[in-house]
Amino acid sequence: MSHDFEIADEIAMAATPEQVWDAIATGPGVDSWFMGRTEIAPGAGGTNSLDMTDAMGFVQKSTITAWEPGKRLAFREDSPDGTFTAFEYLLEGRDGGSTVLRFVHNGILGGDWDAEYYDSMKAGDLMYLRQLATYVKYFPGRYATRNLFLLGPAVPDNERVWSRFAAALSLTGDITQGAPVRLNVPGLPATDGVVEFLSEPHFVGVRTPHGIHTLIKGYQDTLVVGYHGFSDDEDEKEIESVWRSWLASAAVTPA
Repeated sequence: MSHDFEIADEIAMAATPEQVWDAIATGPGVDSWFMGRTEIAPGAGGTNSLDMTDAMGFVQKSTITAWEPGKRLAFREDSPDGTFTAFEYLLEGRDGGSTVLRFVHNGILGGDWDAEYYDSMKAGDLMYLRQLATYVKYFPGRYATRNLFLLGPAVPDNERVWSRFAAALSLTGDITQGAPVRLNVPGLPATDGVVEFLSEPHFVGVRTPHGIHTLIKGYQDTLVVGYHGFSDDEDEKEIESVWRSWLASAAVTPA
């Protein structure tokens, strides 16, 4: 049985509509805050292609249904069984060079839909919009040179997962938005950062001088690490190897 769904959100961004448009309507812009690799053929009737082959084995190709630079972007993917997924971004410029972005993600899900899947989608939308806001505010005019989306084991215990997230941030107490942290993962240089966004037990996003790290407890309790880096001086393979080891260790039950 299919199910209709809609997820809507609104967020203020410390960037002009032109800057936000570049971040949502160009491949390099999207790759600076979203998962996978995106290629966009601009204009109404063009395409938005998201390549998640490396991490999840699929490519999602959508048709652009609205293209109004600086104002509105919409795209939709239709499946032969009648299900579809659609996204819409509405931009409104405000005084002081800021923007309000209104976002709608809707569609029809197939018979494999369940409440957990919807909750994970909703949490993911919320997270990535806040990552977009962090990107345009703190890394304006720059594109990510590193884009990692790494899947780890399933760990159902929320308390255990959140404790591991806190430990990676050198915290012994609660994780709170705006808190200064020290990202400390064996194999990587310890780096000071700030918690920019979080939603317990789903995700925490940390901004460092070089980029944005996301620690995620996703669909079916899968742990995920995301990283968008803006420095040419980092070794992407080393960063990936370290985080994969960290993810693997999360499956080990403490003695």
